[in-house]
Amino acid sequence: MQPVSIVMTVLNEAQEIGRAVASLLAQAPPAAEMLVVDGGSTDGTWEWLVEAQTRDPHLVAIRDERCSLKYSAGPVSRGRNVAIAAAKSPVIACADAGCTYAPDWLRNLTAPLIAGDAEYALGGSCLDMTPGGHTIWDLASAPFFSIKLSLEEPTKSCTARSMAFTRALWERLGGFPEGVLVGEDTLFDAQARRRAKTAFVTNAKAIYRPQNSFRFACRQMARYAISDGQAGVRRARLFRHAARCLLQVLALAILPWTFIPLLAVLALEAWFAFHRDWRLLCRFGLRAIAARFLFSAAVPWLVAVNQMRGRFSSQALTNRQNAALPGDGVTPKARN
Repeated sequence: MQPVSIVMTVLNEAQEIGRAVASLLAQAPPAAEMLVVDGGSTDGTWEWLVEAQTRDPHLVAIRDERCSLKYSAGPVSRGRNVAIAAAKSPVIACADAGCTYAPDWLRNLTAPLIAGDAEYALGGSCLDMTPGGHTIWDLASAPFFSIKLSLEEPTKSCTARSMAFTRALWERLGGFPEGVLVGEDTLFDAQARRRAKTAFVTNAKAIYRPQNSFRFACRQMARYAISDGQAGVRRARLFRHAARCLLQVLALAILPWTFIPLLAVLALEAWFAFHRDWRLLCRFGLRAIAARFLFSAAVPWLVAVNQMRGRFSSQALTNRQNAALPGDGVTPKARN
């Protein structure tokens, strides 16, 4: 048994919770405990957890309805903080209900912390490559959400789908920020990297199956950009994407006189689309390549427009899980 507590938050995750919990309870060696905070599920998730903890003493289910948008602007962060406060171990590993985990995930992710070589570790995430585990738009959007196409690819991206830290570091940072719904792990990560030695673990990726359509992937990108704008972070990213938008417009504007700038812009956009994982993407054929180029060309507009929206808007973001909660104060039109 490892001196590690796994923490996870859930809200109306009945379709995903079984796979995620099973893979986390199957870690070898196992964690000392796995704490799952339910923010008030109404779809059977909580009942499943109550029954599951009778079969495995390592599973600790906590119901806290304050961990929903009805009571908190940052319910995911609040749920993690509730779980960590209740945890008994000196090392904490964060997992996500939408993912599954290899049996050696926890051992690999936390090894630098247990050895005393770091206080903070990131494992990253990889698309589920099993049949039916991904869509064409998952492949198209993956690198723009810092998701890899192979478990062996190195990564330094931040995601709470696969993140570990010492309890002492969590206390020094004041926990996860509870004022934002989206991008809370990015804000936590920025502080953690400044104040602690960080380990990037290649063989500790969460296996993720977002099941995106083009529309949903665009909405997710827009939500992250709005959150960045509201938090006032990643300004360099905003300027970079705004410059790409300007170049696209200028190339089209002068097309009646010369096509050379458009060719240059297309070449630049192809580099943005494919330079991260061209070799891996090619295995999925022309449809995946075309989808990647289309999504990549849309990214600068999604980021620039929505990050600017976020700068001038204080309206709280919503998510699909809270849509199932009665009396949450969010009209159907406003929900995602």
